[in-house]
Amino acid sequence: MLDLKFIRENKELLREAIRKRHFDFDINRFFEIDEMRRALLQEVENMRANQNKASQDIVHGSEKEKEAALIAMRALKDILGRKEDELNKIEKEFNDLLLKIPNTPDPTVPEGYSDADNLELRNSGPIPQFSFKIKSSAELLASLDLADFERGVKISGFRGYFLKNEGVKLSFALWQLALDSMAQKGFTPFISPALVRENIFTETGKLPLFREDLYGTEDKLLLSPTAEIPMMGYHEDEILSEDDLPIKYAAFSACYRREAGSYGKDEKGLFRVHEFMKVEQIVLCKAEHQESVKWHEELTGYSEEIVRALELPYRLMINSSGDLPFGAVKMYDIECWIPSEQRYRETHSSSIIHDFQTRRLKIRYKTRDGKILFAHSLNNTALATPRIFNAILENHQQEDGSVSIPEALRKYMGADKILPKDKP
Repeated sequence: MLDLKFIRENKELLREAIRKRHFDFDINRFFEIDEMRRALLQEVENMRANQNKASQDIVHGSEKEKEAALIAMRALKDILGRKEDELNKIEKEFNDLLLKIPNTPDPTVPEGYSDADNLELRNSGPIPQFSFKIKSSAELLASLDLADFERGVKISGFRGYFLKNEGVKLSFALWQLALDSMAQKGFTPFISPALVRENIFTETGKLPLFREDLYGTEDKLLLSPTAEIPMMGYHEDEILSEDDLPIKYAAFSACYRREAGSYGKDEKGLFRVHEFMKVEQIVLCKAEHQESVKWHEELTGYSEEIVRALELPYRLMINSSGDLPFGAVKMYDIECWIPSEQRYRETHSSSIIHDFQTRRLKIRYKTRDGKILFAHSLNNTALATPRIFNAILENHQQEDGSVSIPEALRKYMGADKILPKDKP
């Protein structure tokens, strides 16, 4: 949520930001409601002051003054009641609109309509060249017996899957690699809950706009699509010390997404699934833009190190204004090369949020000179599975049908290859 004072003092900046995002939001209606609310609030406060004065007149006035005050007070009470009802309705619309105002893109964010307008900042290769007919990740999952989709769909429905054999070992190896890498950088490891209260989703900016992509329970809890949500809620309504910053967390969690609107896309394999695992980087830092920029580059670099350790060709993209998440000021995507598709696919995202979430969550810190400020937050994918399987299996496949395990994973897996299975 943006600071209300900032919104009121930067109307043209907000209009331009929403235009650049191509975001469907009537900012002029918000400004109109804000003016109506402020005028009505002043009117109600004046009436309440007059009501208090009338009460004093009743107590201290003469009999004649008391009678006149009672008549005036009854009339005022009736009008005040109607005005308060009107104010409550205005407040409801005001608060609803305020929660739907997106964050303001950084000036370095390129203008565009979608991910097709994202710009490449750098790449790391080379793209592998194969002297044999390659298999897709779906074919490799089958020939290596790493997953069972038929029974997965029987149990979980569309996009359901079981991992098995080295698919399980590969998952654990990847998680351990990511957590070890983060621990070496001074991140505190967490396993975060997947069941989260609805207010935390609102305070992290995922609601009210994105409910259709969430799973819920009868207990009014929601299944988190990323550890960012529970980990941001971890310090809800707390005042930290400036000396505590930056706070660095690496959280492992199960994640759940409906993938609403994606039917027909990536129906085979493990690239787009409803249930997956992720190690997420979370940082809380001082409320300074350059501090956020510094940590954004560092977090992104940490993820690039992991991708390079997996010996994967990739490129780093800066997301255009039309592909920028609701709460983000700026975002990078890491896209890994998928040989069977002859294109890069997104595997990691890294975002600057500023105080958009911490303002809603009331996560503050006390500076050394006693000021209370809202912290800045950032989040970044360290590693998401099983999506990364696609890139690993395809880029490291061998002519004999095996897959070479990247050197960085061998100590966790106890092997250097995944071999095809002889099926009955």
